[in-house]
Amino acid sequence: MSEFYLVRHGQASFGAKNYDKLSDLGHQQARWLGDYFTSRDISFSQAFMGDLVRHQETTQGIVDGLAHSPEVTIDSGFNEFNFQNIGKSFLALNPQHTLPTTPKPADFYRLLKLAMYAWSEDLLPESELDESWLGFRNRVQRSLNIVCQQDSDKPILIVSSGGAISMLMSLVLGFDAKQVIEMNMQVRNTSISHFYFNKNNIRLASFNNVPHLDSPDRLDSITFS
Repeated sequence: MSEFYLVRHGQASFGAKNYDKLSDLGHQQARWLGDYFTSRDISFSQAFMGDLVRHQETTQGIVDGLAHSPEVTIDSGFNEFNFQNIGKSFLALNPQHTLPTTPKPADFYRLLKLAMYAWSEDLLPESELDESWLGFRNRVQRSLNIVCQQDSDKPILIVSSGGAISMLMSLVLGFDAKQVIEMNMQVRNTSISHFYFNKNNIRLASFNNVPHLDSPDRLDSITFS
């Protein structure tokens, strides 16, 4: 069977005007991950990534640490869903959940979960959404299918985002929407999920691991944003 490594982007710029770029720590996480792959003698035949800046910067950081650079394909199917769009649509119907003036990360995650539940139940006005829950599921499925049609004797690297990773997990393991939403809150920055596949089956080997951060001097570098 072939295999692919699914990686969430490094820490993004949470709270900044432009979230879609890595923080200094996010860049470091990506470089450490590239060094880890090299230390394990893991090289990639090719890489896929979403087209967001945080995907591109994470991929570049990983590749900088690899002994051999793979060919990189941009596939927007691995992009994150538009959480600003979903949150705005949810708050238009539920203004009582508006964030405080100086929100804490917990306030944001609480709103995100509520909005995602409403989105998954088709409770938000379709005319205001960039895509439906089913549309999100289908685009991740299409991109996963493209990867699984590859015939490679080396692993494939995929760099994506927490929501898309959680949806991909649901496609492999049969999770429902509630499980996708809960998992989305747990995916760590630059975490590795490892899969084996052929043209008929996909098997999960491990999920959400951060071996490149699992040392006493790097534990503070484990993040979720």
